[in-house]
Amino acid sequence: MNRYALAGAVLLIGGFALLADAAAQTKFARELMASVYQQDTSRDMTLRITMQVGSRGGAIQQKKFVLYRLGAPGDSRTLARFTDPLEMKGVVLLSINRKAEADRQFIYLPATQRVRPVAQRDRAEPFAGSDFTYEDIAERVLDDFTYRYLKDEDVIEGHKTFKVEATPAAVGLSQYGFTYYWVAQDVPVILYAELYDKQGQLLRRYHASQLKHVSGIWGARKIEMSLAKGDTKSTFTIDAAHFNTGLSEEMFKPESLDKLDAFLKKHPSK
Repeated sequence: MNRYALAGAVLLIGGFALLADAAAQTKFARELMASVYQQDTSRDMTLRITMQVGSRGGAIQQKKFVLYRLGAPGDSRTLARFTDPLEMKGVVLLSINRKAEADRQFIYLPATQRVRPVAQRDRAEPFAGSDFTYEDIAERVLDDFTYRYLKDEDVIEGHKTFKVEATPAAVGLSQYGFTYYWVAQDVPVILYAELYDKQGQLLRRYHASQLKHVSGIWGARKIEMSLAKGDTKSTFTIDAAHFNTGLSEEMFKPESLDKLDAFLKKHPSK
């Protein structure tokens, strides 16, 4: 029995009394989510991503970007740098994630040659015209949320799952009022999520598939986000993933974003 299934068995052995114990539910749910976030022990990561954005008329726009990450979940910096189409080439989004702090984000636009911060109110806006928001692109910080175990009955992508509720630990840490996660029991990956606003209305649905195990790290190679109201859907396909390639801290500073292209020419990454 794997560690996730074993943990679930421990919860269920005591019957309804143990399942009704809020402290036990909270402890199990937090440990489960910690397993998802902390299984990635790499120092840095580089993902090459193709993004497809579907419109209400049925047309599909395709964009490509490279996602760089330095540091561990909860204390990391990520860069999303567009390479295609031509009108978006060189656009960069920097996200700085710290425990118990609202994410700080900065965007560089080649057209203006300026770096500007992304205002807190704008983090709920669409990222590059997609169904993902700026907040969705930043990494989640484990301690920014409290967790509650709900059930373990649903099967998604052939995996039995644990359903967990995540709620922001403080005001201002997220645009969402709460999120439901479905985590695979046999691998530490979130397969499905429903994201709700502060009034309890469903906003978005997240779906991950095509799981792969590379360099000891589990991850999905296809991620879909769709709006609860509307008929649009955006898909991230991860074309390549590399870990521990020695990314420089110089890449991940707001004052360096306007010089990133020149830096990458001198220090090309995979």
